[in-house]
Amino acid sequence: MSLIETRGLSLRYAAQTILHDVDFAIDRGEIVTIVGPNGSGKSSLLRALIGALRPAAGTVTRAPALRIGYVPQKLQIDSTLPLTVQRFLNLPERRKPEAISAALARAGVPELAARQMADLSGGQFQRVLLARALLGEPDILILDEATQGLDQPGAAAFYRQIEEVRTSTGVAVLMVSHDLHVVMAASDRVLCLNGHVCCEGTPEVVADAPEYRALFGTGTQGALAMYRHHHDHDHADHDHDHSHGGH
Repeated sequence: MSLIETRGLSLRYAAQTILHDVDFAIDRGEIVTIVGPNGSGKSSLLRALIGALRPAAGTVTRAPALRIGYVPQKLQIDSTLPLTVQRFLNLPERRKPEAISAALARAGVPELAARQMADLSGGQFQRVLLARALLGEPDILILDEATQGLDQPGAAAFYRQIEEVRTSTGVAVLMVSHDLHVVMAASDRVLCLNGHVCCEGTPEVVADAPEYRALFGTGTQGALAMYRHHHDHDHADHDHDHSHGGH
């Protein structure tokens, strides 16, 4: 059974239909990215998937006892507040120190526990949010524009970390992103939205689809070159263990 599945999903705000007829599913260990122009319904779909927005039509089915780890776009923390990373990760409930150490290591920032939240760089801050999401040992990680505000190298490093987490834990990952170049490199499957599902498939299939090009132009060929390089490089490195379905 899929972790989350939608059938004929439609979403409305007030009298306006935001999304219609969305059939979507994500399985264990998959990395799926949702792309689309502003106002295309990406964040609304995420909210429906986690149960924060009720369908106007259709269904959302979640696996029983599904654990969701959510990494928000941004989190405002009062910069005058003395709050260490360790203490932040103990909110709202206390965690074992070893669980916190493990989550920070998994997020790629094992050395940050004693640092003040206010002193972190953008990239470090997002990794602490990732560590917080991992504390609940989720079945699926959901990231809504989690690299907004990071430069391209920072975003690329963040997505590599996400891939590593997927490889080491088997967690499924669902991301909304604007970083087309980087996301193509990190995804098994891409879902392109514009009020409905315009196209869906592997990064190669989606980047070649006329609907995708109509929305994003052909500049994303660079994304695919990077995707293929990364993909081939991966296979050269170690013939992928296919426990998460390979690519």
